[in-house]
Order: sequence, then structure tokens, then C-alpha cells
Amino acid sequence: MANSVAANSVTAHPAVTGSTGPEPTRRDFLFIATGAAAAIATGAAVWPLISQMSPDASTLALSTTEVDLSGIAVGQILTVKWRGNPVFVRHRTEKEIKEAQDTPLSQLPDPATDQSRAKKPEWLVVIGVCTHLGCVPLGHQGPYDGWFCPCHGSIYDTSGRIRQGPAPRNLDLPTYKFTSDTKILIG
Repeated sequence: MANSVAANSVTAHPAVTGSTGPEPTRRDFLFIATGAAAAIATGAAVWPLISQMSPDASTLALSTTEVDLSGIAVGQILTVKWRGNPVFVRHRTEKEIKEAQDTPLSQLPDPATDQSRAKKPEWLVVIGVCTHLGCVPLGHQGPYDGWFCPCHGSIYDTSGRIRQGPAPRNLDLPTYKFTSDTKILIG
């Protein structure tokens, strides 16, 4: 009789019946739906914060500047605006190139060869902001016929290298490339 009671009290095991587990309940559905809604709400709240860190269209438009070199006469300096700063594009004379190349590096507070500063010897492209306190130097000024900063007296040569005054380094060089013989792209 004990065997018959044991036989009657045996229930089907899930592995035997092919069931994979308990059926999902309404509580499980609500838990997943609430989690998905929370993830979407977090994304919607964070997206404007991330989006505002990207530069606006006017900033992106200023990130590059194309300059037509064909209208710049030999010896002339053209000033263009790039990223809110002046950039000097100088069409150097043979005399200016020779003087810049022949300058001994030992005479320079911030030694740099002219070849490292000009991609093509006749064209010099520098950011027109004094490296001392951010003033705008004047072209074709000073004893080296380069730039002179009237604010504190820094003097740069025709390669934009600091020669005298309080400026700690040469005029900075922007990134630029020649897109043709008569055009450069700054930025």
C-alpha cells in the first residue's frame, strides 16, 4: 500500500514534460516595461546635454579658411581671419627669404629654421597674435622688417621668429596645406 501512495503522489517534473520554466507573469512584464521606459527617459534627458557640447554651425564654418594667393603681390602681407584670430599670409621677397635662411640659430631666443616654418619659401603663414600677451603685431616693422608688437615691444623677423622683446616664442603656425599653386586651406 505504501507503494501505491508513492505512485499516486508523483508529479510530473518540468524536464520530463518539456517545460522550460515558470510562465512569465504580469509582474515580469511590468518590470521589463518599467526598465525600458527608464532607459528611454534617461537617454532623452542626457541627449541635450551631450548635444550642446558639439560646436555650432558657425564655429564649424570657421574651422577652415581658403585663401587665394594669386592676388598677393611679392612683399605684401594679407591678413585673414581663422577661428577668430588674424592669420598673416606673407608673400616674401627673395631678399627676405635669404635673410631668414641665413640667420644663425644661435641668435634666436626660440631657435627654428626658416625651412621648418615655411612649406614653400616664398609663402609664410603665421597666426598674427603676439606670443607674449596676445596683441596683434604690425607687419613690415622693426629692424628685421618682420613684425613689431606695439604693446610691449616684441620684434619678429620675416620668418615670424622672435628676435627681441618679452615674447617667449615665435609666432605660432596654423595647420595649412596648399590645395593648388594659388590656394591654401588653413585649418
